[in-house]
Amino acid sequence: MRWRHRVRLAVNLVNGSTLAGLAVARAGRARLAPLPDGLQVAVGYRLPVPSAPAFTLGNLILTRHAELDSGSTLFRHEARHANQYAWCGGLLMLPCYFAAAGASWLLSGDVGAWNPFERLAGLADGGYRDRPLRWPARNSAT
Repeated sequence: MRWRHRVRLAVNLVNGSTLAGLAVARAGRARLAPLPDGLQVAVGYRLPVPSAPAFTLGNLILTRHAELDSGSTLFRHEARHANQYAWCGGLLMLPCYFAAAGASWLLSGDVGAWNPFERLAGLADGGYRDRPLRWPARNSAT
């Protein structure tokens, strides 16, 4: 494992985000499996929220799917979110993420299109589409 992945693993353990992910995986009756780069996947997640096909808490990627291919674009996208948990102080990322998702929805009608966390993780890799800004004043100036 590369040193940066070891640092991410340690930071996300210390900041509690991976432990929170393990608790959510248990609540969602998901099965754990190892992934490369110090990440783990919780497959078969059963809770109805969030509605996304996969999401990340610390170094744990949770998915409703039966497996997650470590070569997939979705894996790369979620691995970038694991980095974001380390950079943002762990669970402190969640209110920042939700605020960014709300702002993105107000700006474009989509929670991911203008969310900087999703843009930095790769919109297309996460199944998001780039959408134009929707400004109410844009059409009223004519």
